[in-house]
Amino acid sequence: MLNTIQPQVTLVGAGPGDPDLLTLKAVKALAKANVVLYDALANDEILAYAPQESIKIFVGKRIGNHAYTQDQINQLIVDNALTYGHVVRLKGGDPFIFGRGSEEIEYAESFGIPTAVVPGISSAIAVPANLGISLTKRGTSESFWVITGTTSDRNLSNDITLAAQSSATVVILMGMSKLSQIVSLFQKESKGETPIAIIQNGTTLNEKIGVSTIDTIEAVVAQNKLSSPAIIVIGEVVKESNKLKGFYEEFVSAEIKL
Repeated sequence: MLNTIQPQVTLVGAGPGDPDLLTLKAVKALAKANVVLYDALANDEILAYAPQESIKIFVGKRIGNHAYTQDQINQLIVDNALTYGHVVRLKGGDPFIFGRGSEEIEYAESFGIPTAVVPGISSAIAVPANLGISLTKRGTSESFWVITGTTSDRNLSNDITLAAQSSATVVILMGMSKLSQIVSLFQKESKGETPIAIIQNGTTLNEKIGVSTIDTIEAVVAQNKLSSPAIIVIGEVVKESNKLKGFYEEFVSAEIKL
């Protein structure tokens, strides 16, 4: 009997966390999945779009806690595609924004497996927007940087040093463990009074927010018990958000009392 299995890999961006921000194209891809390999940042509710009989495998990563190494994930993608057919690799945000999606696609293609990519709404843009933070705004910010806080060798990205010297809005992903270093870099550029927002679990029901200035953000983080996964947004646009005005004014009032 001939083997009728047709291997295929579709890399799907799961968006920033709110399942309603999943794209229609992502829903259609999931509906045809034989296997779903999903990340820690992909909302579990999204798995309901895959067939009930499909195989679902958690391959998420957290700091110091990886279900699988990247090499193991690459091999799982290939093995499941060759064994079962259509594999949907579900990744948080957009798979090409610090998601190592290109590596996974390249590995699958090296075995001759057809691949496709469904872009996702990046948390770098959607999480600030959900709180009314416009990363660019006429007269305030002409551009924005999106930077990883932690590089593959676990160091702080050198690009943050350059970003701190600019007038652009700075968005830092995976930067909570390096917050003290980030604060120091901006203080060296005399930007201690620059507004900053830290948004944990953005766009979800578990969202937590801390808003202050560079000089005092570490105290706010400690007070509000903020941790990863979180997005750091630095720039004057933070205090211009209507949704965050209450947070910012409350912080300024508390600072005056001190």
